[in-house]
Amino acid sequence: MFKIGIIGAGGIAEHMAETVAGMKNAKIHGIASRDIFKANAFAEKYHIPRAFGSYEDMVKDPELDLVYIATPHSHHAEHAELCIRNKKNVLCEKAFTMNATQAKKLVALAKKNKVYLAEAIWTRYMPSRAAITKLMDSGIIGEVRYLTANLSYSMANKERIVKPELAGGALLDLGVYCLNFAFMFFGNKVAKIDSSAKLSKKGVDENESMTVYFKDGRVAYLTSAMNARSDRKGIIWGEKGYIVVENINNPNAINVYNAEDKLIKSVKLPEQITGYEYQVIEAMKMIKEGKLESESMPLSETVFVMQTMDKLRKDWGVVFPQEKKL
Repeated sequence: MFKIGIIGAGGIAEHMAETVAGMKNAKIHGIASRDIFKANAFAEKYHIPRAFGSYEDMVKDPELDLVYIATPHSHHAEHAELCIRNKKNVLCEKAFTMNATQAKKLVALAKKNKVYLAEAIWTRYMPSRAAITKLMDSGIIGEVRYLTANLSYSMANKERIVKPELAGGALLDLGVYCLNFAFMFFGNKVAKIDSSAKLSKKGVDENESMTVYFKDGRVAYLTSAMNARSDRKGIIWGEKGYIVVENINNPNAINVYNAEDKLIKSVKLPEQITGYEYQVIEAMKMIKEGKLESESMPLSETVFVMQTMDKLRKDWGVVFPQEKKL
């Protein structure tokens, strides 16, 4: 049985606990929180054998095969480093870190310590990715010219997204999915990016528009926001029609339309526990094979996404307090 520990006992951690509870070959072995009462309550709710009142105590548990980091992304680098230095394999929530400098440091450290390290951006691991790629390659919509993607939620009441000290803003929480959608299907050969953002009074991005120009001539038009609810669609546009992906954050339908807007094909996606299971399945497979990174989300791609977001934030004037000290 593959044993997983979770750092952080918030909503995302609960999602992972629910997921693993439905898997056959994995179990949550430990939950760690800075608040032992919160850890105990979490452990009781999800029938987890061990609860820890410190992250340091949990990563020293010799039985753990993998640690899932579910804290705010402002703290990902610190917590991932703690795991790596204690020779623990790591699956770290998106955004992987606060910036590319931190990401590169973790990549080097994981390589030195010979432990698995991967970003838990679930859309990279889902079966929907291969299904969309297959449709594009089939020629059903002809030559692909551009794509559009949006992801917006009303989240302005969440501390982790509004506070600069928690590396808040729509980009690292929501826009990261739009960028990954574009890079998954158009690659990472970017010529330039034009963008604009509206900043909050606290100095984080509330919403943004990004136009990504690729070297092969294709273009991606992306939008994200933390103060509105969008339809979350991703649409890939070709000469003969278009592919509509319902909810780029967790695709639940893929439909193909021809140039007359007639539905010509629908792709049925497999039933899932929550969608989180695919990143866990891949981590288990890679670790058992002695590999140190994901095939679906290589570390080089994670660093590339972080570098892209760094550039966007720089253009908008978004600097987190921790970065000002560097």
